[in-house]
Amino acid sequence: MTADRAAAAVAGTTARSSMKRPADSRANPPAPWLLTLRLALHEITRENGNELYELDADPRVMRYIGNGRASTREQVDEAMRRLPRAYSLYPGLGTWRATRRDNGDFVGWFALKYIPHTTEVEVGYRLRYGAWGRGFATEGARELLRYGFQDLGLYRIIGVTHPDNATSQRVLQKIGLIDIGWGHYYGRPLRVFEAVRDVAWKPRWIVR
Repeated sequence: MTADRAAAAVAGTTARSSMKRPADSRANPPAPWLLTLRLALHEITRENGNELYELDADPRVMRYIGNGRASTREQVDEAMRRLPRAYSLYPGLGTWRATRRDNGDFVGWFALKYIPHTTEVEVGYRLRYGAWGRGFATEGARELLRYGFQDLGLYRIIGVTHPDNATSQRVLQKIGLIDIGWGHYYGRPLRVFEAVRDVAWKPRWIVR
């Protein structure tokens, strides 16, 4: 989609561009990859490292993530080397920087990606504390769920949360995922929520 068409796109429209990117992505940031009513999702580039460090340095944001501690600069730098490569390694999947469409403010990131060491695709997000409570998480995650089923043709998408993270669990349920119990991901037991494209596809186990 050209830049002019992307500017006129409505919620739920992907905005991939076939135009060659300028060499200086700081002066000319990549066009949004996907738009919702209030959010623009962009591919992450090396220039976004400071934003992601600020996000992960907030203990309120990191409370239910990993060991609950803020990320170090070295950890964020490693993520910045890894995240941009994922777009070519797993076409259609990835982690995307989210900004507000009305003022360009950085909101956080959204992801539709493989959980490491599994074949499970998860929908996830991490938002700045100042963006909490405004419905951004629900809006972005719902659109990625639609994209995963309708555009990529995925059969199953899951979401995982810390057992005590009731807010994120409500978000996943709002967008249509169902609580299916517990699973072991990222080296720890987590609550698991799932959505399937077609309920007829979901296996049914006969109880004897």
